Amino acid sequence: MKTPAGKECPQYYADFHRGRNIQECRLASRNPESAPWRPADCTLCSVPDIVRANASPDMRLKLTIKSGFLGLGRRLIVEAYCEKHQLRIDDPFVGCPRCNAERPGSSAFADALENLDLPE
Repeated sequence: MKTPAGKECPQYYADFHRGRNIQECRLASRNPESAPWRPADCTLCSVPDIVRANASPDMRLKLTIKSGFLGLGRRLIVEAYCEKHQLRIDDPFVGCPRCNAERPGSSAFADALENLDLPE
């Protein structure tokens, strides 16, 4: 579904049918440590970009919204976790290093880059 920022996000839900006025981020609502979500938070969120870059079925995302000093500004912290290998993912755009190593043909691209002769 398209967010208020105009990006496709599987975690955003909106329902305006027949007078309803429901908007929510399902990632932020599942996290009790997070501040309440606002539609303006979608402009700062990197979850749609992460999902577009890495569609691993074993990756779970956690979104924490924190308000800044004296309530000024907001920070969105996205953490990723691999359920298959039970480890924290440092770069969610790339995904789990162990899952990437298990994929057939993943080393072929790296080998081709190493053997590439570039003109100096």
